[in-house]
Amino acid sequence: MDVTKVNWLAVIVAAIAPFLVGSLWYGPLFMKPWSALTGITRGAPGQNSMALTMGMSAVLNLIIATSLAMFIGGGGWRFGVFAGFMAGFTFVAMAFGITYLFESRPLKLWLINAGYQTVVFTIMGAILGAWH
Repeated sequence: MDVTKVNWLAVIVAAIAPFLVGSLWYGPLFMKPWSALTGITRGAPGQNSMALTMGMSAVLNLIIATSLAMFIGGGGWRFGVFAGFMAGFTFVAMAFGITYLFESRPLKLWLINAGYQTVVFTIMGAILGAWH
């Protein structure tokens, strides 16, 4: 895929989607179990500043969206959903799984984090596929 053929507006919108999904996923849906499993609470001492975390997350989401856009190419929304799901589930979630096994992290934490990534990649893929 030629980088000059990437729809940069679609990439930006797709890069914003994880923030919207994350605000629900790590908010009302799974905040309590995720916090209990990680020991991370809002405003705990020693955490990175929220501005730094959000800024770096935006940069990383732009990289992910750009790569996914180049992978999807001119495929439609159906291919975008398929490609996004497959990338999120088979690449990201399974890689998390291997790391979580070696780190002896709980299955429930993997389900929360890998589920988030799978949903986010699927939504990003849908946006990029539909808006190529």
